[in-house]
Amino acid sequence: MNQPSPHGPREPARSGAGRATGGEAGVIGIALAAVLTAALAQGSWQWFATYVGVTLLAVVCSFYALPPWTPGLGAAYVRKLVAFALTVGLCVAITLAPMLQRWAWLFPMEGTRSGCGELGRYESLRAEAELAQLTDRDRPALARAQQARSQVAVADCLSDTTTRWLPLYGAGAAVLVGAGAWSYSRARARKECGPEATR
Repeated sequence: MNQPSPHGPREPARSGAGRATGGEAGVIGIALAAVLTAALAQGSWQWFATYVGVTLLAVVCSFYALPPWTPGLGAAYVRKLVAFALTVGLCVAITLAPMLQRWAWLFPMEGTRSGCGELGRYESLRAEAELAQLTDRDRPALARAQQARSQVAVADCLSDTTTRWLPLYGAGAAVLVGAGAWSYSRARARKECGPEATR
């Protein structure tokens, strides 16, 4: 039975292709993980979403490398750049979600937060009406229940409101990342191959 010699010539491994394939699979997996995180979010956005978003950003930036720049909108580089930029934008949106919910300066859209405060006061009054028997028995417990109901209502309202604007923040991040990566790759190709290569 003929067996190849362990010292015989071997075909060199195509490491570049392997890295590209693994990187593409990684971007797909990260995109699915980000979508799953958003789909499973219940109620208000919590800081764990920021942790997940930062982790996914670190993974995609560490293990995915764009191919060499090639001219033309139909080139494979453009398709992979779009996928990369959109994935990063999705991760950025998940990272920013709790911040948008809690920081007015980061989410300054006029009139988007006022209704949530009114809803919190309404839930506080509902809690007082439902727990009226505690008024004479345990006022501190009633106050805590009112505060808890109000906070939950405000958090859920802000979460619902900010979630509607998350695609805008994600798209903005994707545009910035895509433009930056395109400019960097084009400048690098021009430096390596000369100005004629980028025309």
